[in-house]
Amino acid sequence: MTKTRIQPSKPFSLPDFKELWDYRELLAVLTMRDIKVRYKQTMLGLLWAIIQPVLMMVVFTLIFSNVAKLSSDGLPYPIFTFCALLPWQLFSRSLTDASMSLTINKELVTKVYCPRLIILSASIGSAFVDFLIASAILGGMIVYYGIVPSANAYMVPIFIALGLLASLSVSLWFSVLNAMYRDIRYVLPFLTQAWMWASPIAYSSSEISEKWRLVYALNPMVSVVDGMRWSLLGTDTQPDMMMMVVSIGALFALLLGGLLFFQRMQTTMVDVI
Repeated sequence: MTKTRIQPSKPFSLPDFKELWDYRELLAVLTMRDIKVRYKQTMLGLLWAIIQPVLMMVVFTLIFSNVAKLSSDGLPYPIFTFCALLPWQLFSRSLTDASMSLTINKELVTKVYCPRLIILSASIGSAFVDFLIASAILGGMIVYYGIVPSANAYMVPIFIALGLLASLSVSLWFSVLNAMYRDIRYVLPFLTQAWMWASPIAYSSSEISEKWRLVYALNPMVSVVDGMRWSLLGTDTQPDMMMMVVSIGALFALLLGGLLFFQRMQTTMVDVI
């Protein structure tokens, strides 16, 4: 008989990525469960994944293009903003769901052993399915406006992966904080809304003053949004490479800190959840 010893991780250690791979089937099961629960007994089902970003695109177009006359880097404003709304919706939905996942799955966390990171990843995986569904609308808009994807389109999966890592990096912090302090769930809606306006969703990064660009680039979503537009749509304005480096660097710093913090707090999290 094979014996498995379960012991707490060392403080400030990284997750056992081999163990995470061993639990990949559990990840798939939890992801499918989250998808079914989200759309169970809904009138429109998976159409909600399309309706939300489309409605936001319409509102942004009416306000920021027709009224405020903001720049869209030489692109039709609807597709300019929709291309940014897709990774943003992926980030915000993943952040909200993953931050609440430990408390929602309290029975699983406290009574059954599995890598807790799997639970967060399942919430992000279900949000990624919504992203894929809504991406069909973006493909239709590209055809409608006669836009030829740029030669850098092969980099789109890289920026999508960065968006997923951005949502995971923030969720690692907030999932633990939410388990310890239940009023965190009231903070998240305000945080995500403020974060959206601090990201180049409705406007171009080129409109940011030169002296503030590196500070602005500390937002990890700057590299994701700008990268998606540049690689897929070929915007007239090339991304500021220094801003991209700072943004991606901030993302990985946040991810590393989140992994260390999450691992450190796992030993006491079960007692307070």
